Amino acid sequence: MSASKAVYLFLAVVGLVSTWYYNLQFMSQFDGAFNIANFINHATVNAASSSLSWDLFVGAIAGFIWILRECRRLGIRHSWLFLVLGCGVAFAFAFPLFLYVREGKLEANDGLTGNR
Repeated sequence: MSASKAVYLFLAVVGLVSTWYYNLQFMSQFDGAFNIANFINHATVNAASSSLSWDLFVGAIAGFIWILRECRRLGIRHSWLFLVLGCGVAFAFAFPLFLYVREGKLEANDGLTGNR
């Protein structure tokens, strides 16, 4: 495994664990339930949290557009899965996972053409 693939995989795991550590804490405050409206209300409770929320939202939209275009360009199947994971699990998990898959595709394509 290349160094970049290892870093992307590590970041995907960190993105999954770190976000869900806090998601589970949030859910435990509300009897284990996850209410998206309640979550959004708490994510915009002050200027700092609103700034971070908007930063993530705009960055994720741009990232999703690029992911879909890059999947089409490279022939990566099931591009919709990265959107589902980004919205349903965490963008901090889905984006590095996409980069890991993309790096593998680039390595495979380079192996076929003899580049690298």
